[in-house]
Amino acid sequence: MCGITGIFDIKSKYTIERSTVMGMADAIQHRGPDEASCFIDKNVGLGFRRLSIIDLAHGHQPYFTADEQVRMICNGEIYNYKELRAELQQKGYHFTTNCDVEVVLHAYLEYGTAFIERLNGQFAFAISDARNNSFLLARDHFGICPLFYTITDEMLIFGSEIKAILQNPMVKRAVDLTGLDQVFAFPGLVSPATMFKNVISLKPGHYLQVKDGKVSANEYWDIDYYPQEHNYENKPESYYAEQLEEILLQSIRYRLNADVPVGFYLSGGLDSSLIGAMMKKIHPDTSYQSFSIGFPTLDHKEIDERKYQQIVAKHVNSRHTEIPFDWPEIEQRLRQAVYHSECPLKESYNTCSLALSENVRNSGVKVILTGEGSDEFLGGYVGYRFDVQRSQMPVEKDLEDLLEDQMNEQLWSDPNFFYEKRHVSFRETVQALYSDEVNEGFSDFDCLTNLGVDKRKLEGRHAFHKRSYLDMKLRLSDHLVADHGDRVAYANSIEGRYPFLDVNLANFVKTIPPEIKLKNLVEKYILKEVAKKYLPEEIYARQKQGFVAPGSPHLLRNNIEWINDMLSYDRIKRQGYFNPDTIERLKKIYRKDDFKLNLPFDSDLLIVVLTFNIFLDVFDMPAFSHSNAQKLVYAS
Repeated sequence: MCGITGIFDIKSKYTIERSTVMGMADAIQHRGPDEASCFIDKNVGLGFRRLSIIDLAHGHQPYFTADEQVRMICNGEIYNYKELRAELQQKGYHFTTNCDVEVVLHAYLEYGTAFIERLNGQFAFAISDARNNSFLLARDHFGICPLFYTITDEMLIFGSEIKAILQNPMVKRAVDLTGLDQVFAFPGLVSPATMFKNVISLKPGHYLQVKDGKVSANEYWDIDYYPQEHNYENKPESYYAEQLEEILLQSIRYRLNADVPVGFYLSGGLDSSLIGAMMKKIHPDTSYQSFSIGFPTLDHKEIDERKYQQIVAKHVNSRHTEIPFDWPEIEQRLRQAVYHSECPLKESYNTCSLALSENVRNSGVKVILTGEGSDEFLGGYVGYRFDVQRSQMPVEKDLEDLLEDQMNEQLWSDPNFFYEKRHVSFRETVQALYSDEVNEGFSDFDCLTNLGVDKRKLEGRHAFHKRSYLDMKLRLSDHLVADHGDRVAYANSIEGRYPFLDVNLANFVKTIPPEIKLKNLVEKYILKEVAKKYLPEEIYARQKQGFVAPGSPHLLRNNIEWINDMLSYDRIKRQGYFNPDTIERLKKIYRKDDFKLNLPFDSDLLIVVLTFNIFLDVFDMPAFSHSNAQKLVYAS
């Protein structure tokens, strides 16, 4: 519902300037164009930008206790706030608004940091407690709401987006090469890494506490699948389908609560279609607005899903808006996509998402429900099926295979588990891209040596659950609901809500046996059983269709002047991050008329290089130097 930012001077050494805090807040005005506020008291400065969603006339932040000793700002939604509010009122707490996030302040007073475990929502908040000079930052279970911080000279500086932190004159700009290495190796960044040295992404399901002058990061929630030998309850399939249906319905009811218009994204696939159909069941007399991207030109037929989108829109009686998109818009929107994502991109489809959220805003809708999270928890990617097929095939291994097995053991505690790519051979490819100077310090930033995934939650787990856990950590949190979700929605002052990312639903999905999630190699089998009650067969029985927008080969062959400049030999050499000779060879290959990347299985190396160079440009980042490349140790 907004953007938060601020400063906590741990040792009370500095004077916090109002102009600094307001400048930080103004940098994220797109997250909250409806209202701005600033609070300064001694060693605390809090900045706030509001996107009004609930209790439009009130809900001003910060929230204070009566004596103003405890102060809170929050970005997000607390979906179970009515239950928590009733509980706290029985304990004598007085509420001054009907805004959902006010419960955060009173719950903290009653339960301390333990209250975070009781929240169901998407949130990032900061609490300043002057009673004991402590400070608290927290991020929701799945990392839907971003929250970044840095500590410089014992000054904690934080924000919903890094561009707010960069407005503080104490923050120096330098590239974190671990973040760049992650973008090459995985779907995107992985918390706590960012693209900015010494700027840390608070991990999902964590809170950061400053108390008695000490800073500590603490985990309050993580999904922890049962060991493979776990005996699941002997329940029929119908039980799991019925329970999944009811929990998902409740999740959608929660996310329909708003005092502004609510709509939904409609891709034509299973997840968004089911959300739309369930919205119709909950409010049968309401015709919600639905929004989709279409590709009307003839050469885009393979990814144009308008036929299915129209079937669903008619089925649920939504007021449907199709946004036509053509490839020239990629070039026009690419800088904007990088600016809002604050990182390089592995593909160009964020430009489509920007066009989508822009049209939502222009339609007067402020809240959008969308289907992220289903694939990660219920087995919606082809990798889940491949795991089963791979386990049934005899394999003869050569030396390269054995080296990959050794890497898989290091990464996933399982030599036979394949995730994303063959990392040994791919690492050699990426090192060929890096400049000689960057490669001199490769061991310090190699993302495979310290990925930050809790391997204890992989050991002894079923392959389905290993993949689900890794998809949540490496694909979902910092990519699909961050640079591809939250950031491109808030770029146009739109709040995205994610019914499949509900903590109650995640805790229930954990109890479903893996053979019911993927039965007879049918991806998301149990969800499709639910969908049979809501959708036409041509929708729920569809094979998942991945969306792939054209990448760097398309842009290069169109000979766009500014893109050619971004990838020019002189610029690459001057910036110092990549080997200009390697980039030149790749450009010649990618420009060939018969060259085609098999996305998403191949890596578009040059789109990462191109968008990294855009990143350097839009954030005024320095060229490579050894002094800026020293290893960063993350606080924990």
